[in-house]
Amino acid sequence: MAASLAAVRSRPNRAVLLTVTCLGQFMVLLDNAIVGAALPDMQHRLHTQLTGLQWIVDAYVLLVAMLLLSGGVFADRFGRKRVYLAGVAVFTAASVLCSLAPSVGWLIAGRVLQGIGAAALSPASLALLAAACPVPQERIKAIGLWAGLSGIGLAAGPVAGGVLTDAFGWPAIFLVNLPIGVILLMVGLRHLDESRNPSAPAIDIPGTVLSVLAVGALTYGLIEGGARGWTSPMILSSFAAAAILLAAFLAVEARRSAPMLPLRLFRQRLFTVSNTAMTAVGFALMGSSFFFSQFFVYVQGSSILRAGLQTLPVSVAMVIVSPYAGRLAVRYGFRSVVTIGLAVAGSGLLALGVVRADTGYGNVWWRLGVVGIGFALTMSPLTGAAIQAVSPQEGGLASGISSTTRQIGAVLGVAVLGAAVRTRQSGGASFATGLNSAFVAAGAITLATAVFTGLWLARSKPVEGSAVPHRATDPHAVTTSNEVPANSR
Repeated sequence: MAASLAAVRSRPNRAVLLTVTCLGQFMVLLDNAIVGAALPDMQHRLHTQLTGLQWIVDAYVLLVAMLLLSGGVFADRFGRKRVYLAGVAVFTAASVLCSLAPSVGWLIAGRVLQGIGAAALSPASLALLAAACPVPQERIKAIGLWAGLSGIGLAAGPVAGGVLTDAFGWPAIFLVNLPIGVILLMVGLRHLDESRNPSAPAIDIPGTVLSVLAVGALTYGLIEGGARGWTSPMILSSFAAAAILLAAFLAVEARRSAPMLPLRLFRQRLFTVSNTAMTAVGFALMGSSFFFSQFFVYVQGSSILRAGLQTLPVSVAMVIVSPYAGRLAVRYGFRSVVTIGLAVAGSGLLALGVVRADTGYGNVWWRLGVVGIGFALTMSPLTGAAIQAVSPQEGGLASGISSTTRQIGAVLGVAVLGAAVRTRQSGGASFATGLNSAFVAAGAITLATAVFTGLWLARSKPVEGSAVPHRATDPHAVTTSNEVPANSR
């Protein structure tokens, strides 16, 4: 990593650019991980139920999932610096709103705004970095550093969330974004260079709106179904609306010349299978991690601080193993690495499904670590498989779609597994029993996906020297060669 950093620092502006883009993505990833540690305190102080916690998480993830591709296109068309700084400003302001929220409704509104900001900030940060490194080898090194350094936020999140929540309460986890955002705006306005892609496609407004409404209606039905009743008119109407909106979205995308989701890409088996598996990864990973802190607090009686520390093995394992996943895929092929990773993760989730209130932490932490190792082995190779399935000019789009499908899976995972827990509780089971059922369900789905990828994922390998992303969070891992600095036009 030191050699790579020296190469990037060969030009001072690139050192500043790397710092700013990594810090921005660090803030987003930190927020992803830090909220989970504070969920028990939110439930207590805001007097909300499991449904409220699901919305606090899914309101953010839903907007990120549905706007991520559009955020990348906005950055290409209107300027990466402009969109990046706008995303930072929105995310920071929304974080302050979240910290001041007097009720669950206000907190959910702030989380929606945070999702909008993250959907602009995240793709623009990597697009800025890629545009500043036109030489392929330099770009690969810079992207690797971006993924590795910003990914520290995943490991820091549970600890930071536990410490801040235990000392000051849940609002503090959002206020931590304020100084980071202010620094990014001050440095970015002065030192970042503007760039854009003159040939970027037009914004697919109808597709974006329909996708948000369709997934939003489906999420509403899944989250609220347990509280309102699965056969209530409101819930049935939400599912019907989701089906109609999804059909409309597919019809619109099939007819547009530059759709946000080119359906023709799914004619490639490698692309379809990899994105299907990525959806399952998002479902199982986010759906299960939503309950980790709640398990330690409500089932095993840990403090919020201790629970934050106890969930650490998942994120630490992912940060350590993720950089090696792409290299293993180069050597052994996508199918072998992904299938093994899913089998490992699924086994870890099943093992969590039999943990009880009196199970010692010495017999819990390794199960969390196994889950983190397994999912870390899958995400980068799945994104690499999606990129290899398309032409080089569409690599960025393929990476973005892969990230979007993972986020959609995350939205559904929190909604579906939460509904499973509520259903068990309504039948007289304890919360602990409901959690066990959720972990077992997530593990079974992950193992089924392992079988699916083992049978259907093409036996292919990435091209040597290709830029296989370290994480599936970069919608613009590949950029076109006709990009020009905005100030040179």
